[in-house]
Amino acid sequence: MTCKQLGGACDIKFQAGTFEEMAELSKQHGMDMLNKKDKAHLEAMGKMQELMKSPDAMQAWFDSKRKEFDALPED
Repeated sequence: MTCKQLGGACDIKFQAGTFEEMAELSKQHGMDMLNKKDKAHLEAMGKMQELMKSPDAMQAWFDSKRKEFDALPED
C-alpha cells in the first residue's frame, strides 16, 4: 500500500505481511516526515487527527483500510 492509501501525502510504497506491520511502517514514515516538517504530510496528519476525535469514525477508517489491505494480491 502507499502512503496516500493509508491517509498520507506521497506515493512511497510499504510492503508487509500483516495489516499491523503495514500500519507500523506507515507510522514510522509519518514520524520521519513530521521530523522533516514536510508540509504535505503535516496537512495529512491534521486530517487524521480530526478523524481520531471520533472513535467510531476512526474504527470505520481502520476497518476499511484493513479490508483494502486484505484484498491486495500477495507479492
